Amino acid sequence: MVAVLTFIDSKTNKMPDDAHALFDEQNQLTQLQFSGIWLNKSDSTWGCKETVLNCQPLAKAWSELAISAINMTEEELEQLPTPLSLSIAINHQQQAQHWQYYPQQGLLQSAAENWYQIPPSLRSDLIPVISSK
Repeated sequence: MVAVLTFIDSKTNKMPDDAHALFDEQNQLTQLQFSGIWLNKSDSTWGCKETVLNCQPLAKAWSELAISAINMTEEELEQLPTPLSLSIAINHQQQAQHWQYYPQQGLLQSAAENWYQIPPSLRSDLIPVISSK
């Protein structure tokens, strides 16, 4: 049993070899908005909607996100739930990009309709912790 769990852990917590950073020094994340929450970077400090309790870890996770390009079949596309609309602003672009985010499946679809997989080990860090107040 331990061997099976070790094997599963090694497959889910290891970063895939083909994963690449979504943002870098030339293309830095400056704003992100989805599900009624927002993150905004001014200078080197992140600010979030006041109800987001994990603002700094959430901002760090999104700004350091690594993804892998994938192909989706028609059958896979038909099985997807309704996505979350994700607005991404990058430091040198005037307008935000609008992506589709499928948190349960760990998928992102770019504005150009390219598909990306978020490694399982990074997915939980992308979830905001919201105050119940």
